[in-house]
Amino acid sequence: MCRRMDSRLRGNDGEIGVVLELNKQSDWVARSLRSVWHPCTQMQHHETVPLIPVKSGKGAWLYDHEGRRYLDAISSWWVNLFGHANPRINAALKDQLDTLEHAMLAGFTHEPVIELSEKLSALTGHVLGHSFYASDGASAVEIALKMSFHSWRNNGKSGKQEFVCLKGSYHGETIGALAVTDVALFKDAYGPLLRASQTVMSPDARNATEGETAEDMARKAAADVERLFIERADKIAAIIIEPLVQCATGMAMHDPLYLKLVRELCDRHSVHLILDEIAVGCGRTGTFFACEQAGVWPDFLCLSKGISGGYLPLSLVMTRNEIYEAFYSSDVTRGFLHSHSYTGNPLACRAALATLQIFEEDNVLAANRIKAARLTAALQPLAQHKQVRNFRQRGMIWAFDAINTTPDFSRRFFATAVEHELLMRPIGSTVYMMPPYILNDEEIDGLAANTLAVFDKVMAG
Repeated sequence: MCRRMDSRLRGNDGEIGVVLELNKQSDWVARSLRSVWHPCTQMQHHETVPLIPVKSGKGAWLYDHEGRRYLDAISSWWVNLFGHANPRINAALKDQLDTLEHAMLAGFTHEPVIELSEKLSALTGHVLGHSFYASDGASAVEIALKMSFHSWRNNGKSGKQEFVCLKGSYHGETIGALAVTDVALFKDAYGPLLRASQTVMSPDARNATEGETAEDMARKAAADVERLFIERADKIAAIIIEPLVQCATGMAMHDPLYLKLVRELCDRHSVHLILDEIAVGCGRTGTFFACEQAGVWPDFLCLSKGISGGYLPLSLVMTRNEIYEAFYSSDVTRGFLHSHSYTGNPLACRAALATLQIFEEDNVLAANRIKAARLTAALQPLAQHKQVRNFRQRGMIWAFDAINTTPDFSRRFFATAVEHELLMRPIGSTVYMMPPYILNDEEIDGLAANTLAVFDKVMAG
Protein backbone atom coordinates (compact mmCIF):
# COMPACT_ATOMS: atom_id res chain seq x y z
CA MET A 1 0.00 0.00 0.00
CA CYS A 2 1.25 3.47 -0.85
CA ARG A 3 3.00 5.11 2.09
CA ARG A 4 0.87 8.21 1.61
CA MET A 5 -2.37 6.32 2.08
CA ASP A 6 -2.34 5.63 5.79
CA SER A 7 -3.32 9.19 6.66
CA ARG A 8 -6.24 8.97 4.24
CA LEU A 9 -7.87 5.93 5.84
CA ARG A 10 -11.01 6.82 7.80
CA GLY A 11 -12.76 3.65 8.93
CA ASN A 12 -14.62 1.48 6.45
CA ASP A 13 -15.45 4.36 4.10
CA GLY A 14 -11.82 5.33 3.87
CA GLU A 15 -10.72 1.76 3.25
CA ILE A 16 -13.28 1.37 0.49
CA GLY A 17 -12.06 4.59 -1.13
CA VAL A 18 -8.46 3.39 -1.10
CA VAL A 19 -9.41 0.02 -2.58
CA LEU A 20 -11.35 1.75 -5.34
CA GLU A 21 -8.36 3.95 -6.18
CA LEU A 22 -6.04 0.91 -6.22
CA ASN A 23 -8.44 -0.95 -8.50
CA LYS A 24 -8.69 2.08 -10.78
CA GLN A 25 -4.89 2.35 -10.95
CA SER A 26 -4.57 -1.34 -11.82
CA ASP A 27 -7.35 -1.09 -14.38
CA TRP A 28 -5.70 1.79 -16.24
CA VAL A 29 -2.42 -0.14 -16.39
CA ALA A 30 -4.10 -3.28 -17.72
CA ARG A 31 -6.05 -1.32 -20.34
CA SER A 32 -2.94 0.49 -21.51
CA LEU A 33 -0.95 -2.73 -21.86
CA ARG A 34 -3.79 -4.25 -23.88
CA SER A 35 -4.15 -1.36 -26.31
CA VAL A 36 -1.19 1.05 -26.29
CA TRP A 37 2.23 0.41 -27.83
CA HIS A 38 4.52 2.64 -25.77
CA PRO A 39 7.50 4.45 -27.37
CA CYS A 40 11.16 3.64 -26.86
CA THR A 41 10.10 0.63 -24.80
CA GLN A 42 10.62 -3.10 -24.85
CA MET A 43 7.07 -3.87 -23.78
CA GLN A 44 8.02 -7.12 -22.06
CA HIS A 45 9.94 -5.09 -19.46
CA HIS A 46 6.60 -3.91 -18.10
CA GLU A 47 6.13 -7.38 -16.66
CA THR A 48 8.64 -6.32 -13.99
CA VAL A 49 8.60 -2.50 -14.18
CA PRO A 50 4.95 -1.45 -14.00
CA LEU A 51 3.49 1.47 -15.89
CA ILE A 52 2.49 4.53 -13.89
CA PRO A 53 -0.92 5.87 -14.94
CA VAL A 54 -0.80 9.64 -14.52
CA LYS A 55 -4.03 11.27 -13.37
CA SER A 56 -2.98 14.92 -13.19
CA GLY A 57 -0.09 17.34 -13.09
CA LYS A 58 0.59 20.55 -11.22
CA GLY A 59 3.78 22.55 -11.28
CA ALA A 60 6.82 20.27 -11.29
CA TRP A 61 4.78 17.28 -10.11
CA LEU A 62 2.81 14.46 -11.72
CA TYR A 63 0.17 12.59 -9.71
CA ASP A 64 -1.13 9.05 -10.12
CA HIS A 65 -4.54 7.59 -9.22
CA GLU A 66 -3.34 6.54 -5.75
CA GLY A 67 -2.43 10.10 -4.85
CA ARG A 68 1.31 9.54 -5.10
CA ARG A 69 3.35 12.28 -6.69
CA TYR A 70 6.52 12.29 -8.79
CA LEU A 71 8.87 15.22 -9.35
CA ASP A 72 9.22 15.52 -13.12
CA ALA A 73 13.00 15.78 -13.10
CA ILE A 74 13.28 15.23 -16.86
CA SER A 75 10.48 17.60 -17.91
CA SER A 76 8.50 14.73 -19.44
CA TRP A 77 11.14 13.99 -22.08
CA TRP A 78 12.55 17.51 -22.03
CA VAL A 79 9.42 19.38 -23.12
CA ASN A 80 7.88 20.94 -20.00
CA LEU A 81 9.51 24.26 -19.17
CA PHE A 82 7.14 26.03 -16.80
CA GLY A 83 5.31 23.25 -15.02
CA HIS A 84 2.22 21.20 -15.65
CA ALA A 85 -1.11 23.04 -15.83
CA ASN A 86 0.66 26.39 -15.98
CA PRO A 87 -2.09 28.99 -15.42
CA ARG A 88 -0.74 31.50 -17.97
CA ILE A 89 -0.39 28.96 -20.78
CA ASN A 90 -3.76 27.47 -19.82
CA ALA A 91 -5.42 30.87 -20.10
CA ALA A 92 -3.87 31.55 -23.51
CA LEU A 93 -5.06 28.21 -24.85
CA LYS A 94 -8.57 28.65 -23.49
CA ASP A 95 -8.79 32.03 -25.19
CA GLN A 96 -7.45 30.64 -28.48
CA LEU A 97 -9.83 27.67 -28.33
CA ASP A 98 -12.79 30.04 -28.54
CA THR A 99 -11.25 31.87 -31.51
CA LEU A 100 -9.60 29.41 -33.91
CA GLU A 101 -8.55 25.82 -33.29
CA HIS A 102 -7.01 25.13 -36.71
CA ALA A 103 -6.82 26.31 -40.28
CA MET A 104 -4.66 24.95 -43.06
CA LEU A 105 -1.55 27.04 -43.68
CA ALA A 106 -1.57 26.51 -47.45
CA GLY A 107 -3.32 29.54 -48.90
CA PHE A 108 -4.28 30.81 -45.43
CA THR A 109 -2.50 32.32 -42.46
CA HIS A 110 -3.42 33.43 -38.93
CA GLU A 111 -2.25 35.66 -36.11
CA PRO A 112 -0.53 33.10 -33.82
CA VAL A 113 1.77 31.70 -36.52
CA ILE A 114 2.64 35.18 -37.79
CA GLU A 115 3.39 36.57 -34.33
CA LEU A 116 5.41 33.52 -33.31
CA SER A 117 7.50 33.65 -36.49
CA GLU A 118 8.17 37.35 -35.98
CA LYS A 119 9.17 36.94 -32.35
CA LEU A 120 11.51 34.03 -33.06
CA SER A 121 13.16 35.88 -35.93
CA ALA A 122 13.67 38.90 -33.68
CA LEU A 123 15.42 36.66 -31.14
CA THR A 124 18.03 35.91 -33.84
CA GLY A 125 18.43 39.56 -34.74
CA HIS A 126 16.48 38.70 -37.90
CA VAL A 127 19.40 36.62 -39.22
CA LEU A 128 16.95 33.72 -39.50
CA GLY A 129 13.99 35.36 -41.17
CA HIS A 130 11.56 32.60 -42.08
CA SER A 131 10.07 29.67 -40.14
CA PHE A 132 8.61 26.47 -41.59
CA TYR A 133 6.37 24.48 -39.23
CA ALA A 134 5.72 20.83 -38.40
CA SER A 135 4.72 18.94 -35.26
CA ASP A 136 7.70 16.94 -33.95
CA GLY A 137 11.45 17.18 -33.78
CA ALA A 138 12.26 14.44 -36.28
CA SER A 139 10.01 16.15 -38.82
CA ALA A 140 11.90 19.41 -38.30
CA VAL A 141 15.16 17.60 -39.03
CA GLU A 142 13.63 16.06 -42.17
CA ILE A 143 12.61 19.55 -43.30
CA ALA A 144 16.09 20.99 -42.74
CA LEU A 145 17.76 18.13 -44.63
CA LYS A 146 15.37 18.46 -47.57
CA MET A 147 15.68 22.25 -47.63
CA SER A 148 19.46 22.05 -47.70
CA PHE A 149 19.58 19.52 -50.55
CA HIS A 150 16.87 21.28 -52.55
CA SER A 151 18.37 24.75 -52.14
CA TRP A 152 21.71 23.53 -53.45
CA ARG A 153 19.94 21.97 -56.42
CA ASN A 154 18.03 25.18 -57.09
CA ASN A 155 21.37 27.00 -57.05
CA GLY A 156 22.84 24.66 -59.67
CA LYS A 157 24.82 22.42 -57.29
CA SER A 158 22.84 19.20 -57.49
CA GLY A 159 25.92 17.12 -56.64
CA LYS A 160 25.77 18.29 -53.02
CA GLN A 161 23.66 15.44 -51.62
CA GLU A 162 25.58 14.10 -48.62
CA PHE A 163 25.10 14.90 -44.95
CA VAL A 164 27.55 14.83 -42.06
CA CYS A 165 26.76 14.01 -38.45
CA LEU A 166 28.74 13.61 -35.24
CA LYS A 167 29.71 10.33 -33.67
CA GLY A 168 27.04 9.43 -31.14
CA SER A 169 24.59 11.96 -32.56
CA TYR A 170 20.81 11.58 -32.35
CA HIS A 171 18.38 13.60 -34.47
CA GLY A 172 15.19 11.56 -34.53
CA GLU A 173 13.76 8.31 -35.81
CA THR A 174 12.11 9.08 -39.13
CA ILE A 175 14.09 7.77 -42.10
CA GLY A 176 15.96 10.96 -42.96
CA ALA A 177 16.63 11.92 -39.34
CA LEU A 178 17.75 8.38 -38.54
CA ALA A 179 20.24 8.54 -41.41
CA VAL A 180 22.09 11.32 -39.56
CA THR A 181 21.82 9.56 -36.21
CA ASP A 182 24.75 7.54 -34.87
CA VAL A 183 23.18 5.60 -32.02
CA ALA A 184 23.29 1.90 -32.89
CA LEU A 185 20.27 0.97 -30.79
CA PHE A 186 18.05 3.17 -32.93
CA LYS A 187 19.81 2.89 -36.27
CA ASP A 188 21.00 -0.67 -36.82
CA ALA A 189 17.59 -2.31 -37.13
CA TYR A 190 16.64 0.00 -39.99
CA GLY A 191 20.04 0.31 -41.66
CA PRO A 192 18.93 -1.11 -45.04
CA LEU A 193 16.35 1.67 -45.34
CA LEU A 194 18.74 4.55 -44.70
CA ARG A 195 20.81 6.80 -46.93
CA ALA A 196 24.49 6.70 -45.99
CA SER A 197 25.97 9.72 -44.20
CA GLN A 198 29.46 10.77 -43.18
CA THR A 199 30.35 10.64 -39.46
CA VAL A 200 32.97 12.83 -37.80
CA MET A 201 34.39 12.70 -34.30
CA SER A 202 32.43 14.16 -31.43
CA PRO A 203 33.87 17.09 -29.45
CA ASP A 204 32.62 15.34 -26.27
CA ALA A 205 34.78 16.78 -23.48
CA ARG A 206 34.74 13.42 -21.67
CA ASN A 207 37.10 12.06 -24.33
CA ALA A 208 39.90 14.46 -23.38
CA THR A 209 43.09 12.74 -22.32
CA GLU A 210 45.16 13.84 -19.34
CA GLY A 211 46.23 17.43 -19.83
CA GLU A 212 43.69 18.16 -22.57
CA THR A 213 40.89 20.68 -22.13
CA ALA A 214 37.39 20.86 -23.56
CA GLU A 215 38.70 23.50 -25.98
CA ASP A 216 41.41 21.08 -27.11
CA MET A 217 38.73 18.50 -27.87
CA ALA A 218 36.76 21.13 -29.80
CA ARG A 219 39.80 21.90 -31.95
CA LYS A 220 40.54 18.21 -32.60
CA ALA A 221 36.93 17.52 -33.58
CA ALA A 222 36.82 20.59 -35.84
CA ALA A 223 40.04 19.43 -37.52
CA ASP A 224 38.29 16.16 -38.34
CA VAL A 225 35.48 18.13 -40.00
CA GLU A 226 38.04 20.14 -41.95
CA ARG A 227 39.70 16.99 -43.29
CA LEU A 228 36.35 15.70 -44.54
CA PHE A 229 35.36 19.04 -46.07
CA ILE A 230 38.66 19.33 -47.94
CA GLU A 231 38.04 15.88 -49.41
CA ARG A 232 34.28 15.98 -50.11
CA ALA A 233 32.83 19.49 -49.78
CA ASP A 234 31.63 19.44 -53.38
CA LYS A 235 29.42 16.47 -52.44
CA ILE A 236 28.31 17.62 -48.96
CA ALA A 237 25.07 19.55 -48.52
CA ALA A 238 25.18 20.09 -44.75
CA ILE A 239 26.56 19.09 -41.39
CA ILE A 240 24.06 18.67 -38.55
CA ILE A 241 25.04 19.28 -34.92
CA GLU A 242 23.23 19.30 -31.59
CA PRO A 243 24.97 22.35 -30.11
CA LEU A 244 26.71 22.21 -26.72
CA VAL A 245 25.01 19.00 -25.53
CA GLN A 246 24.49 15.77 -27.46
CA CYS A 247 21.55 14.68 -25.36
CA ALA A 248 20.45 11.19 -26.34
CA THR A 249 23.99 9.87 -26.54
CA GLY A 250 24.39 10.48 -22.80
CA MET A 251 24.44 14.26 -22.36
CA ALA A 252 27.84 14.62 -24.05
CA MET A 253 28.87 18.25 -23.56
CA HIS A 254 31.32 20.26 -25.62
CA ASP A 255 32.89 23.69 -25.64
CA PRO A 256 31.17 26.46 -27.68
CA LEU A 257 34.44 26.92 -29.57
CA TYR A 258 33.51 23.87 -31.65
CA LEU A 259 30.48 25.60 -33.12
CA LYS A 260 32.51 28.70 -33.95
CA LEU A 261 35.17 26.65 -35.75
CA VAL A 262 32.63 24.57 -37.68
CA ARG A 263 30.72 27.70 -38.73
CA GLU A 264 33.96 29.06 -40.19
CA LEU A 265 34.61 25.78 -42.02
CA CYS A 266 31.08 25.72 -43.44
CA ASP A 267 31.52 29.25 -44.77
CA ARG A 268 34.91 28.44 -46.27
CA HIS A 269 33.80 25.22 -47.98
CA SER A 270 30.19 26.15 -48.92
CA VAL A 271 28.48 23.62 -46.63
CA HIS A 272 25.26 24.36 -44.77
CA LEU A 273 25.23 24.27 -40.97
CA ILE A 274 22.10 22.71 -39.43
CA LEU A 275 21.78 23.13 -35.68
CA ASP A 276 19.37 20.77 -33.94
CA GLU A 277 18.19 22.81 -30.95
CA ILE A 278 15.13 20.62 -30.41
CA ALA A 279 16.25 19.62 -26.92
CA VAL A 280 18.90 22.27 -26.16
CA GLY A 281 17.05 25.40 -27.28
CA CYS A 282 14.50 27.49 -25.39
CA GLY A 283 16.89 28.36 -22.57
CA ARG A 284 17.91 24.82 -21.68
CA THR A 285 21.66 25.46 -22.00
CA GLY A 286 21.62 28.91 -20.39
CA THR A 287 20.89 31.11 -23.42
CA PHE A 288 17.64 31.02 -25.36
CA PHE A 289 19.42 29.48 -28.35
CA ALA A 290 22.42 27.31 -27.52
CA CYS A 291 24.38 28.65 -30.49
CA GLU A 292 24.37 32.15 -28.96
CA GLN A 293 27.14 30.99 -26.62
CA ALA A 294 29.41 30.56 -29.65
CA GLY A 295 28.35 33.84 -31.25
CA VAL A 296 27.20 32.12 -34.45
CA TRP A 297 23.97 31.48 -36.34
CA PRO A 298 23.35 28.41 -38.49
CA ASP A 299 21.76 28.19 -41.93
CA PHE A 300 18.95 26.10 -40.43
CA LEU A 301 17.85 25.96 -36.80
CA CYS A 302 15.44 23.24 -35.63
CA LEU A 303 13.20 23.84 -32.60
CA SER A 304 10.60 21.67 -30.89
CA LYS A 305 10.01 20.22 -27.39
CA GLY A 306 10.05 23.24 -25.07
CA ILE A 307 8.90 25.78 -27.64
CA SER A 308 5.24 25.08 -26.78
CA GLY A 309 5.98 24.82 -23.06
CA GLY A 310 5.37 21.08 -23.28
CA TYR A 311 1.69 21.57 -24.11
CA LEU A 312 1.17 20.66 -27.76
CA PRO A 313 3.19 19.07 -30.57
CA LEU A 314 5.03 21.82 -32.42
CA SER A 315 8.29 22.01 -34.33
CA LEU A 316 9.80 24.43 -36.77
CA VAL A 317 12.85 25.17 -38.88
CA MET A 318 14.22 28.69 -39.00
CA THR A 319 16.37 29.63 -41.96
CA ARG A 320 18.15 32.52 -43.64
CA ASN A 321 16.60 34.76 -46.27
CA GLU A 322 19.04 33.56 -48.93
CA ILE A 323 17.81 29.99 -48.43
CA TYR A 324 14.21 31.15 -48.70
CA GLU A 325 15.01 33.09 -51.87
CA ALA A 326 16.49 30.00 -53.54
CA PHE A 327 12.95 28.57 -53.62
CA TYR A 328 11.15 31.78 -54.62
CA SER A 329 10.05 31.23 -58.20
CA SER A 330 7.07 30.85 -60.50
CA ASP A 331 8.30 27.29 -61.15
CA VAL A 332 6.40 24.88 -58.89
CA THR A 333 9.26 22.35 -58.96
CA ARG A 334 11.57 24.95 -57.40
CA GLY A 335 9.22 25.40 -54.46
CA PHE A 336 9.77 23.54 -51.19
CA LEU A 337 7.75 20.37 -51.61
CA HIS A 338 6.83 19.49 -48.06
CA SER A 339 3.67 19.78 -45.96
CA HIS A 340 1.94 18.65 -42.79
CA SER A 341 -1.80 18.89 -42.19
CA TYR A 342 -1.31 20.55 -38.81
CA THR A 343 1.49 22.88 -39.93
CA GLY A 344 1.45 26.03 -37.80
CA ASN A 345 -1.53 24.90 -35.72
CA PRO A 346 -2.98 28.01 -33.98
CA LEU A 347 -3.36 26.34 -30.60
CA ALA A 348 0.24 25.11 -30.58
CA CYS A 349 1.52 28.49 -31.77
CA ARG A 350 -0.51 30.26 -29.08
CA ALA A 351 1.04 27.98 -26.44
CA ALA A 352 4.46 28.91 -27.83
CA LEU A 353 3.63 32.62 -27.67
CA ALA A 354 2.56 32.24 -24.04
CA THR A 355 5.83 30.41 -23.37
CA LEU A 356 7.87 33.25 -24.90
CA GLN A 357 5.87 35.76 -22.88
CA ILE A 358 6.84 33.98 -19.65
CA PHE A 359 10.50 34.16 -20.69
CA GLU A 360 10.15 37.92 -21.17
CA GLU A 361 8.03 38.78 -18.12
CA ASP A 362 9.83 36.58 -15.60
CA ASN A 363 13.42 37.17 -16.77
CA VAL A 364 13.70 33.40 -16.88
CA LEU A 365 17.28 33.09 -18.11
CA ALA A 366 18.60 35.15 -15.18
CA ALA A 367 16.41 33.27 -12.70
CA ASN A 368 17.64 29.95 -14.11
CA ARG A 369 21.24 30.90 -13.39
CA ILE A 370 20.39 31.21 -9.69
CA LYS A 371 18.49 27.91 -9.65
CA ALA A 372 21.29 26.17 -11.53
CA ALA A 373 23.91 27.33 -9.05
CA ARG A 374 21.84 26.05 -6.13
CA LEU A 375 21.20 22.63 -7.67
CA THR A 376 24.84 22.26 -8.72
CA ALA A 377 25.92 22.98 -5.15
CA ALA A 378 23.33 20.56 -3.75
CA LEU A 379 24.56 17.83 -6.10
CA GLN A 380 28.17 18.00 -4.92
CA PRO A 381 27.92 14.79 -2.84
CA LEU A 382 27.09 13.01 -6.09
CA ALA A 383 29.76 14.87 -8.04
CA GLN A 384 32.36 13.61 -5.54
CA HIS A 385 30.88 10.11 -5.20
CA LYS A 386 33.41 7.30 -5.66
CA GLN A 387 31.10 5.54 -8.15
CA VAL A 388 30.55 8.66 -10.28
CA ARG A 389 32.61 10.03 -13.14
CA ASN A 390 32.27 13.09 -15.34
CA PHE A 391 29.81 15.12 -13.33
CA ARG A 392 28.84 17.94 -15.69
CA GLN A 393 26.39 20.80 -16.05
CA ARG A 394 25.37 23.22 -18.78
CA GLY A 395 22.57 25.64 -18.03
CA MET A 396 19.60 23.61 -16.78
CA ILE A 397 21.11 20.21 -17.69
CA TRP A 398 23.02 18.03 -15.21
CA ALA A 399 24.54 14.62 -15.85
CA PHE A 400 27.00 12.12 -14.46
CA ASP A 401 28.21 8.66 -15.46
CA ALA A 402 27.87 5.72 -13.08
CA ILE A 403 30.75 3.23 -13.10
CA ASN A 404 30.62 -0.56 -12.78
CA THR A 405 26.90 -0.75 -13.58
CA THR A 406 24.81 -3.77 -14.55
CA PRO A 407 22.98 -4.00 -17.90
CA ASP A 408 19.64 -3.27 -16.22
CA PHE A 409 20.96 -0.16 -14.41
CA SER A 410 18.63 2.24 -16.21
CA ARG A 411 15.45 0.26 -15.48
CA ARG A 412 16.39 -0.31 -11.84
CA PHE A 413 17.20 3.36 -11.40
CA PHE A 414 13.86 4.38 -12.90
CA ALA A 415 11.93 2.00 -10.65
CA THR A 416 13.86 3.06 -7.54
CA ALA A 417 13.43 6.74 -8.38
CA VAL A 418 9.67 6.26 -8.55
CA GLU A 419 9.78 4.93 -4.97
CA HIS A 420 11.48 8.21 -4.01
CA GLU A 421 8.90 10.43 -5.74
CA LEU A 422 11.13 11.11 -8.74
CA LEU A 423 10.61 10.70 -12.48
CA MET A 424 14.10 10.00 -13.85
CA ARG A 425 15.12 7.90 -16.84
CA PRO A 426 18.89 7.33 -17.24
CA ILE A 427 20.44 6.88 -20.67
CA GLY A 428 22.46 3.70 -20.26
CA SER A 429 24.76 4.41 -17.32
CA THR A 430 24.32 8.18 -17.58
CA VAL A 431 22.04 9.75 -14.99
CA TYR A 432 20.75 13.17 -15.98
CA MET A 433 18.37 15.87 -14.80
CA MET A 434 16.53 18.37 -17.02
CA PRO A 435 13.87 19.73 -14.65
CA PRO A 436 11.29 22.44 -15.36
CA TYR A 437 12.44 26.01 -14.80
CA ILE A 438 10.00 26.56 -11.90
CA LEU A 439 11.59 24.52 -9.10
CA ASN A 440 11.63 26.25 -5.72
CA ASP A 441 14.44 25.87 -3.21
CA GLU A 442 12.74 23.01 -1.37
CA GLU A 443 12.22 21.09 -4.61
CA ILE A 444 15.80 21.71 -5.70
CA ASP A 445 17.19 20.40 -2.41
CA GLY A 446 14.79 17.45 -2.46
CA LEU A 447 15.77 16.54 -6.01
CA ALA A 448 19.45 16.46 -5.08
CA ALA A 449 18.95 14.49 -1.85
CA ASN A 450 16.60 11.94 -3.39
CA THR A 451 18.82 11.43 -6.44
CA LEU A 452 21.72 10.61 -4.13
CA ALA A 453 19.54 8.20 -2.14
CA VAL A 454 18.34 6.48 -5.30
CA PHE A 455 21.86 6.20 -6.68
CA ASP A 456 23.24 4.71 -3.49
CA LYS A 457 20.43 2.17 -3.31
CA VAL A 458 20.79 1.09 -6.95
CA MET A 459 24.57 0.84 -6.78
CA ALA A 460 24.33 -1.21 -3.59
CA GLY A 461 22.46 -3.82 -5.64
